[in-house]
Amino acid sequence: MDHPGSDCDMLVVGGGVNGAGIARDAAGRGHKVLLVERGDLAQATSSASSKLIHGGLRYLENYQFRLVREALAEREVLLRMAPHIIWPLRFVLPHRPQMRPRWMIRAGLFLYDHRARRATLPGAQAFRTQGHAFGQPLCQALTHAFAYSDAWVEDSRLVLLNARDAAQRGAEIATHTSFTNAARQPGYWEVTLSNGRALRARAVVNAAGPWVAQALAAAHAKPEGGVRLIRGSHIVVPRLYAGEQAYILQNDDRRVVFVIPYERDFSLIGTTDMPHTGDAATATCTAEEAAYLCAAVSGQFRRPVSPADIIWRYSGVRPLFDDGAENPSAVTRDYVLKLDLAGAPLLNIYGGKITTYRRLAEEAVGLVGAALGRKGMAWTGGAMLPGGDLGGLSLAGFEAQMARRYPWLQGLPRLVRTHGSELEAMLGGARGPADMGENFGAGLTSREISWMRDHEWARNADDVLWRRSKLGLHLDAKAQERVAAALG
Repeated sequence: MDHPGSDCDMLVVGGGVNGAGIARDAAGRGHKVLLVERGDLAQATSSASSKLIHGGLRYLENYQFRLVREALAEREVLLRMAPHIIWPLRFVLPHRPQMRPRWMIRAGLFLYDHRARRATLPGAQAFRTQGHAFGQPLCQALTHAFAYSDAWVEDSRLVLLNARDAAQRGAEIATHTSFTNAARQPGYWEVTLSNGRALRARAVVNAAGPWVAQALAAAHAKPEGGVRLIRGSHIVVPRLYAGEQAYILQNDDRRVVFVIPYERDFSLIGTTDMPHTGDAATATCTAEEAAYLCAAVSGQFRRPVSPADIIWRYSGVRPLFDDGAENPSAVTRDYVLKLDLAGAPLLNIYGGKITTYRRLAEEAVGLVGAALGRKGMAWTGGAMLPGGDLGGLSLAGFEAQMARRYPWLQGLPRLVRTHGSELEAMLGGARGPADMGENFGAGLTSREISWMRDHEWARNADDVLWRRSKLGLHLDAKAQERVAAALG
């Protein structure tokens, strides 16, 4: 039941994975929702991740057992929810005796395999690297390794699909719109947005990520805890090895560095853990961070990597709850929800990780809904995201079906992994290449750009090339200029 005189039940500030997940969950429980994002969806932290759905093997060392168990359970939920953008990935962990004894890794992997029900993924195994395909990229000094399962996600598309599902359930998604001021009145918030729009919201959910403190200031509310900004940087280099396996390397500083097959032709290497000061929007991968990542790989791979090999680099800032840990790597990755009921509800969100975003959203909407007198039923655990219903087929089976139906379609694997079961809606009855309009390269056509503009809030070339897809890695400067021109 809407409150008389209110424009929405929940105003969600922030269009990252947490904000989009909350908007979706709340809209599905019948709340009237407005999400505001000052830039593009997933423009900051949520598109600058390591792109993993994982339990967090290394969190076991910090005794974060509840977080690991919840994340492992969520891994199974998310694999079912969006199989076109989330798929299994096998990780190889080379053993370095000077870092951790083999029994400790065995014990950790046993715990990892058994902390939650594992329905779809194979368990861990130990092997000798010599003669094993997984051992080929590794230097000869590494004689033993382990393999275990986790999953990969198209991070920015996960955000987008949550926002699209929210919109389909009645939420309003306002990109390029800032939350500039809010004043508490009896029973509601009086809110002003950057476009001059004034509205009344029964509750405000602050999911602004690294800008959580700025959103608090706009609401004239007192913080209930500090936020630690931790920068994670990544580099992309030409593909380092054959095969679809990823590597998790134990570095000399006891951190881990991932090496992941990326966009067919590349390897993604990350991440760092550096305290960040200043605006999170200015975060960049520094020369020191790039050198650190190159050295981590060069020390354990046969093929060395140098900063000169870097094709692209990116950096994101994680807004972690300040739990007082001195080492940035030891700061909890768990989320913390602070509900302020000194008047109309204000929920502030600290921390979190992509893997547990749905659980965070479920808890957040439950808290705010209860404060508004309508908690509603949790529902997202069994609901597909747009494009996720492949008709009972595996991703490979669905791709084969589409290949038979559209033998003329260029770049079909990418299109399937972008749009899933919405591929046919995107094609809009096209019967051949001529119906797709201009081809910009790598299978990107005018028709797909129109879909991204009309259904996915894309406004400019960066939105299309780096967040709706990663085609910026595949298209040259002239092609990228043509994409920009097509978007006006």
